[in-house]
Amino acid sequence: MQINGRAKRIAAAAVLIGCMVIAGCGQQKGASGSPQGGPAEVAVITVQPEKISITTELSGRTSAYLIAEIRPQVNGLIQKRLFVEGSDVKAGQVLYQIDPAPFQAVLDNARAALGRSEANLPAIRSRSERFRELLADKAVSQQDSDDATAALRQSEADVQYWEATVETARINLGYTRITAPISGRIGKSNVTEGALVTAHQPLALGTIQQLNPIYVDVPQSTTDLVRLRHRLEDGRLDKGGNSQNKVRIILEDGTPYSLEGTFQFRDITVDPTTGSVMLRVIAPNPKGLLLPGMFVRTVVQEGVNKQAILIPQQAVTRDPKGNPFVLVVNAEEKVEQRMLSLDRAMGDKWLASSGLAPGDRVIVEGVQKVRPGASVKIIPFDSGRKDKGERENTSPPSSKQN
Repeated sequence: MQINGRAKRIAAAAVLIGCMVIAGCGQQKGASGSPQGGPAEVAVITVQPEKISITTELSGRTSAYLIAEIRPQVNGLIQKRLFVEGSDVKAGQVLYQIDPAPFQAVLDNARAALGRSEANLPAIRSRSERFRELLADKAVSQQDSDDATAALRQSEADVQYWEATVETARINLGYTRITAPISGRIGKSNVTEGALVTAHQPLALGTIQQLNPIYVDVPQSTTDLVRLRHRLEDGRLDKGGNSQNKVRIILEDGTPYSLEGTFQFRDITVDPTTGSVMLRVIAPNPKGLLLPGMFVRTVVQEGVNKQAILIPQQAVTRDPKGNPFVLVVNAEEKVEQRMLSLDRAMGDKWLASSGLAPGDRVIVEGVQKVRPGASVKIIPFDSGRKDKGERENTSPPSSKQN
């Protein structure tokens, strides 16, 4: 009886081991997605050239379109300030009034002197003409005639001198009304009523800035500039025509500015401290949202790549040295390794500058299961499959009880 019981236990253990082996084989087949010993399944995409716009995001700061510092052109006492600080002013608007009384007195004095000279001029001119007639009859000497002519010329010069003096006095009197040279927004006033000012003093009375439109000054490294020129010369990039001059602006908080700017020019002087050149963009600013000195980011279009090769970032792997490569499936359905040169990331894809050609089949899913030289079975790549699986895995558990 003991022998029969032991035999039964041995037989039961053998059956259990057999079931475990069969279950393990089934799990191995399910995990690999292919029968044991068969080719691994991989999802691939076929490389096709695309036409894309190449852009560069650069940081910069805004600056006023026009800036005018207000300074007096004559000495005097400020009688009135005729504007509100922080308000918009128009060109020609009076901003300050300097005491005009001393300048009015100078102008009146010059006009009086001019009138005196003009009153004496007719008599001196007549005397000179009579002496010239008498000289012909030998009634006066040559010296008397010359003296009369010299007196006439001196009198005419006096009239011209006092005319210029009157004009100078009139200009200085006009300078007592300090006006705005440009339209824009004026800041705070640096002087108050009763302040004594001098002509062309270092301290500006105020500053006017025109904010619509407004400049955006963006530094660009010379390395990027040289790289861009080489691409244009090699034909890898085409100029985008008028659209290349359009620049998108992003505000400090990351929100896009509603209006596009226009590329104006690229400076030719390199800043030795930063190794960059300045790009100037002009942007409309009707609501005054952009203020001078504000930090912004700009998206500048470099050109159009008509044969761009884009591949999903998940398809790119790096070797121990950090060099990027992908696995492709050749015509014999075997895996090959291709080293890449990557230009930049564009969304969830890499822009490859070399290493791939149109028609290459790049492995996107199943990279970990294969090695170069291995035979594979190709299945279509579904970009939404992974997202769908993640949504199913993260769905809340059912509350139904079994």
